[in-house]
Amino acid sequence: MNGTQELKVAVAQFTVRREPEWNLDIIDGYAWQAADTGARLLVLPEGLIARDGDDDMFAAAHAQPLDGPFVTGLRRISEERHITLMGTVHAVPGAADAVPDKPASCATDSRVSNVFVVIRDGALIVTYRKLHLYDAFAARESDTVRPGTELPPIVEIDGWHVGVMTCYDVRFPEVARSLAVRGADVIIVSAAWVRGRLKERHWKLMTAARALENTCYVLACSEVSARNIGCSRVIDPLGEVIAQAGDGQGEAGGQAGMLIARLRREVLESARRTLPVLENRRFADPQLTQISRMTRMRPGNRPHSSHDTPGLRCTNVKVHRCTSVIP
Repeated sequence: MNGTQELKVAVAQFTVRREPEWNLDIIDGYAWQAADTGARLLVLPEGLIARDGDDDMFAAAHAQPLDGPFVTGLRRISEERHITLMGTVHAVPGAADAVPDKPASCATDSRVSNVFVVIRDGALIVTYRKLHLYDAFAARESDTVRPGTELPPIVEIDGWHVGVMTCYDVRFPEVARSLAVRGADVIIVSAAWVRGRLKERHWKLMTAARALENTCYVLACSEVSARNIGCSRVIDPLGEVIAQAGDGQGEAGGQAGMLIARLRREVLESARRTLPVLENRRFADPQLTQISRMTRMRPGNRPHSSHDTPGLRCTNVKVHRCTSVIP
C-alpha cells in the first residue's frame, strides 16, 4: 500500500441548533482544534445546517442549495483551517436531481436530499446522497427526503482510501462491503442516531461489525442531543474501539466533544493478513439495483415511479482526489 503510515483524524459530536450560523461557528472551533493537533480529517454529524429537538421535519425544511451560504461556510472553514471536512447537509433539489424521460408533471421530486459532503482546501470535491432512508421505528424520512441512486464514493487522504455512508446505511452491510471491495481502508459514518430501546446497543454492535467484517477502520459520528445518542467512536479493523465518547445521556456520550485518533497502516495490514476475509469471500460484490416500493424490479428494468428506492449494485466508482464540484 502507498501513502502515509499514519493518518491522524478527529471526530466531533455536538448538538446541531436551529441557527445555521451558530453551527458554522461550532464547526469552525472544532476544525481549528483538530488542525492544531495535526489531524488531516474532521468527521461531523448528520444534518448540520439546522435541527430542532424532536421535530423530524425541521432539518429538511431548512435545506439549502449546495452552493448556498452553509456549504460556502464549510468551504471557507476547510480552506482557512487546512483540514478535510466530512458530514451531511440537507440540500434542495437541483438540476442533477431531475428524473430523465419523465413527463413534466413528474420529472422532478420536490423532496430534499440528505447529502454527505467532502470538502477539502475550500472545494466541495464529492457528494453522496443517502441511499437508505430512515423509514423505521415509526420514523418516515422518505416523506421529506428523496433517496440517492448511486453507491457512496471513496476519497483519498494522504494515500488512505476513505469511504463514506450516512446513518441508517450502517444497518445494511452491503454498503460497507461495497466500499471495502473497492479498496476502502477507512469507512466514515455520519449520523444522527435516535435514542430508544436497544438503539445504543445497535449502534455499537453495527459500527464494530462493519469494521470487523471488512477489516477497515470505522469512524462513526453521531449528533448528540435529547433526541440523538452521541456515542461517537473510532474502531480498528479487528473491531476494537480505540476512541469513544461515553455511554448514555448525562455521561460523556451525552456531551459535546471531540475524539482524536491515529490510524496506523501496519494495524490495517496486519489485520488483513491475519483475517483475510476480503480474499476468502465466496459471494459476488454487492450490486445496486432499482427496487420499487411495492415490487422488486428485475435487473435492467427501469422503475416507473419518481419515488422508487434503491438497493445495491456495484458499478465502477472512481477514487476522488481533487476535482471540485463547485468552482
